[in-house]
Amino acid sequence: MLAELGEDPEREGLARTPQRVAHSLAELTAGMRQTVDEVVGHGVFKEDISEMILVKDIEFYSLCEHHMLPFYGRIHVGYIPDGKIIGLSKIPRIVDVFSRRLQVQERMTVQIAEAIESILKPKGVGVVADGKHLCMMMRGVQKQNSSTTTSCLRGSFQSDPKTRNEYLSFVRSIP
Repeated sequence: MLAELGEDPEREGLARTPQRVAHSLAELTAGMRQTVDEVVGHGVFKEDISEMILVKDIEFYSLCEHHMLPFYGRIHVGYIPDGKIIGLSKIPRIVDVFSRRLQVQERMTVQIAEAIESILKPKGVGVVADGKHLCMMMRGVQKQNSSTTTSCLRGSFQSDPKTRNEYLSFVRSIP
């Protein structure tokens, strides 16, 4: 790749670049080698709670599978338990499983919702992701201030307008 760009791969500053890039890509795609079950472990607990739980502003970093350029932002995950809750730190770990891979934001948002739904069988789950994509900011249309918002609403978050509105209002209003 360096030679294709017109660089001298033997130049001092570039001599170890292939190894550094390989190490970096392995770290940035670590989610491909993890499972949700591994990161959740024993972090699911029986609880008789029926109120919405929201973990907001979870930072994520990912690589666009089309250009292998980063996209990053924040994800908000909410759910209404149905007899089980998950340890709060497990939710960002689930986000990392799906964000730390070659990915598209649209799929990542759905995968996170599906994982929460599969583990907890909640009454409803909602995931909203807001991301900035360097493939749009640095190349192509070069729109530095653009962002992309995706959502996946399941169960009562999709079927009950009151629940959906409560969740979306929490996402928008809590600092």
